[in-house]
Amino acid sequence: MSAPKRKALGRGLAALIPGASPSPAAAQTVSPSAGGRGEGLRTISIEEIHPSGDQPRQIFDDTRLTELADSIRTQGVIQPVIVRIRALGGYELVAGERRWRAAQRAGLHEIPAVIRDIAPMRAFEMAMVENLQRADLNPIEEAAGYQRLISDFGYTQETLAGRVGKDRTTVTNALRLLRLPESVRDLVVAGRISMGHARALLGLESADAMERLARRVAAREMSVRQVEALVRRERSVSASAPATAAPSASARDLGDRLARVLGTKVKVVESGPGRGHLEVHYHSLDQLDALIARFLPS
Repeated sequence: MSAPKRKALGRGLAALIPGASPSPAAAQTVSPSAGGRGEGLRTISIEEIHPSGDQPRQIFDDTRLTELADSIRTQGVIQPVIVRIRALGGYELVAGERRWRAAQRAGLHEIPAVIRDIAPMRAFEMAMVENLQRADLNPIEEAAGYQRLISDFGYTQETLAGRVGKDRTTVTNALRLLRLPESVRDLVVAGRISMGHARALLGLESADAMERLARRVAAREMSVRQVEALVRRERSVSASAPATAAPSASARDLGDRLARVLGTKVKVVESGPGRGHLEVHYHSLDQLDALIARFLPS
């Protein structure tokens, strides 16, 4: 039985860049003498190409890069990179940075490239689609790319899903990963916890709880089902804990007045009629020294 096709990904880049995916035969027949900087298929110097600062992909696996370089030494660059003309001279990569890096590693001095006149934001969209087609992004890079496409292009999740050839639920679940604390996202990027683990951790309410459990998952190599069970248990314990009474209006007012005087957050915690304590927050040792000086003048 043949392998199932990935939904709609085959049309993504071609829809964005007509003619950007020539056949291997077409790529191999590029004339080294083709000159000029106009649009179209050219063979250009690797040194003229500059990586984009907006590349969605930030991590390149060294082993896979070496394998691609070995293949390029034998077969050449079958799929041209896509570049746009830079105002400062040379070309900026739109799609194909991994091929460009591997070609350098293979010792090539020229590379086939499709040159397009593309606006910067359009270039980011194309780079995102190309990386998705090749499954080159880790889950956090993918989520960050989706978020930028939504923020900068004004897409809804539904229109974005259609644009990149994904189900809407896939896009939604990816975007949820951006709610994870940075330390947990780093574990996902490093491959120490999976996307399934990360999605289970999102069931916890606090960042501290997510970080604590994520460290346990990474250290003990737990399954996703084990993590889901731990999350359910912690949520059950939190739900059964007695709720903290909301502060009274007078306590809130007193806290606000003290905060204005001290220049920092102050919370009045009531533990009973006429009883309680103050929580005075500080954000640096310098601020703490200033508060102490106010309370304990020399």
